[in-house]
Amino acid sequence: MSPAVLSAGLLLITLALFASDKVRHDLVAVLSLLAAVLLGLVRPGEAFAGFGDSAVITVAAVLVIGRAVELSGAATMLVRALMPRGAPLPVRIAVVLVLGAALSAFMNNIAALAITMPVMIRICRDGRMSPAIGLMPLSFATILGGMTTLIGTPANLILSSVREEQLGAPFQFFDMTLVGGAVTLVGLAYLMIAGWRLAPKRDSGAAMDEDASLRVFELWAPLNFNRRYEDVQQALREAEVSLLAVWRDHARVVLAGDDLVQPGDCLIVSARTDPWVAAKPLDLRFEARRMNTDDAATARLVVGDGSPLIGFSYGVVDAQTDGELQVIAGGDRMARERRPLRAMTLRAGDQIVVQGPAGVLAEYIRYGRLLQLDRRLTAPPKPRRAVVSVLVYAAAVVATAAFGVPAALSFVAAAGLMIVLRLLPADEVYRSIDWPVIVLLGAMIPVGKSFGDSGASEIAAAWLSHAMGDMTLFWALAAMTLATAIFSMFLNNVATAIVMGPVAMQAAVALGAPPDAFLLAVLIGASSDFLTPIGHQNNLLVMGPGGYRFLDYPRIGLLMMVLVVLTTAFVLSRVYGG
Repeated sequence: MSPAVLSAGLLLITLALFASDKVRHDLVAVLSLLAAVLLGLVRPGEAFAGFGDSAVITVAAVLVIGRAVELSGAATMLVRALMPRGAPLPVRIAVVLVLGAALSAFMNNIAALAITMPVMIRICRDGRMSPAIGLMPLSFATILGGMTTLIGTPANLILSSVREEQLGAPFQFFDMTLVGGAVTLVGLAYLMIAGWRLAPKRDSGAAMDEDASLRVFELWAPLNFNRRYEDVQQALREAEVSLLAVWRDHARVVLAGDDLVQPGDCLIVSARTDPWVAAKPLDLRFEARRMNTDDAATARLVVGDGSPLIGFSYGVVDAQTDGELQVIAGGDRMARERRPLRAMTLRAGDQIVVQGPAGVLAEYIRYGRLLQLDRRLTAPPKPRRAVVSVLVYAAAVVATAAFGVPAALSFVAAAGLMIVLRLLPADEVYRSIDWPVIVLLGAMIPVGKSFGDSGASEIAAAWLSHAMGDMTLFWALAAMTLATAIFSMFLNNVATAIVMGPVAMQAAVALGAPPDAFLLAVLIGASSDFLTPIGHQNNLLVMGPGGYRFLDYPRIGLLMMVLVVLTTAFVLSRVYGG
């Protein structure tokens, strides 16, 4: 069997595993790399060369720098300073969208969303509107902003490496700003004028009053408790508590009518009141203790993509803080699955309600990469640290953009300087790096390279160029952007860039078109998943707080996708067509 066929087959299997979302993406990448070595597509001595690639090093350094800037409060100060008070709701929504896009151009998309999401929720509440009208547009805005600079998203750095390998030089820091900026402006205009108005108006877990938001938790039947199921259900209903399920001896039981709720039974309920109040009508027991100290705080949080808590039970919060913090309720996934907290493991996008001392809670939120749905626990900004952090970051950008210093070198130097200046706590340095992304990048780079070296990418490019043979440059670029965007609906943008980058380069050569135009089309398309919650982590993170369903995304995102494709093709064809 030819290397091209083996490489194409391996890549198709890898992409199918990515799309299935049944196996961790970083594990899929490692397995794919090992398979490539066993099949002779990657030499054993080059198997781990991807981890030394400049793109991987730059991503790690940027994550460290971005975390330092985030913890300094610089971005929070900027948001507070620019937020117009007393302005109409559409104006305030527009300002948050612009700020989200601007922040994501220079820091991790998730961090940009984490900083601006509580602001958007507060604005919607103040306007007596569901946060659902603002959260999906905000997610889209932070995705758009990542298209505008070299470090806006890891996929941009991957495509820069592809350019360096094929043309001898990487992208410069702002090479994608013209097309990315145009797409961002058009996208933001759409979101400001129509996008947020198209969002569903349904209630969500983050609705109106944060103290009256829906919580899902467990109540326990105490000793000597023997009540008819129908009576228990009626008493809870009168107290505005919904009974979702009954568990007995680690298994769910179906009760009705005269069946008895017995001592030790676990009742999964949902309510807009706190668990201790909900337990009173029937003298049920809620296991967590209620904190009444002056520094006690309760926060509704979303588990971020890449959180170190993912895969652990809900009890990990209590264990890691020696009981100072406790998860007292879950969110919509617990309501859907109707299982006790002890029987569930944390996933990205899960909502949890955590109680504990405010200082400990604020610190744990940073450690656990948890996104707050309110701003009460935001650590106070540190003006001096914020200024120095921003200056160091700006110096790295200037060194790369104005003086041609390689991005890996300038940003690693900036990250090192931030550590030396103690702008980032020592224990935060390694936690700030999204290791699953680093493993994904390092493992997939050799696999992607083998796709090109084996000749498989030439075959794919020949087929693609044949399909585009009679197209004008405008429509060829539109097709390339759309094809990449369709890939990104099912894959993360890194995997999409690794696959489509070499194909775009060779298709451009076959068509006699400028390679940069096709690479930039892939760059935009790789970050253009506006139709599903699974293609980009920010879309997933707002799904629970916004109360969104899968089909809500194309409701706003379909026209956005059309605008992105057409704007990209127009700008690139005008720039490279003459």
